[in-house]
Amino acid sequence: MELIVASSIGVLTSVGIYLVLRFRTFPVIVGMSLLTYAVNVFLFASGRLAMNHPPILRDGLVFYADPLPQALVLTAIVISFGMTAVVVVFALGSYLGLGNDKVNDDDVEIDQGRKREEAGR
Repeated sequence: MELIVASSIGVLTSVGIYLVLRFRTFPVIVGMSLLTYAVNVFLFASGRLAMNHPPILRDGLVFYADPLPQALVLTAIVISFGMTAVVVVFALGSYLGLGNDKVNDDDVEIDQGRKREEAGR
C-alpha cells in the first residue's frame, strides 16, 4: 500500500513539474493542479494509512487514523479549486486579449511592434 501511494505521489509530481515547464497556459494550469494533488496525497498519507480504524483514540485501541491531515487536505482541496478557477479566468482573459496562450509573450510583443510599424508606413 505504501509503495503504491509513494509511487503515485512521485508520478504526480514529475508529470506536474513537466507540465509547469511548458510554454502554454493550459498545460501550466494542469501541471499546477497535479502538483496540488500530489501534495494533498502526501498530506493525507502523513496521517497513517490505516484502514477501518476510527479517527478517535479509545481505551485499549492501539491503531487510529489521525483526523488532522484529513481536515488539512479537505481545506487544501477547496482552496486549490478556487485558485484554479481564478487562474483559468486569468488565462482565458490573456488568451482573448492577446490572441494566443503562450506563457512567454516576448515574441508577441515583438510581433505587435512589427505590426504597428507596418501599419504606420
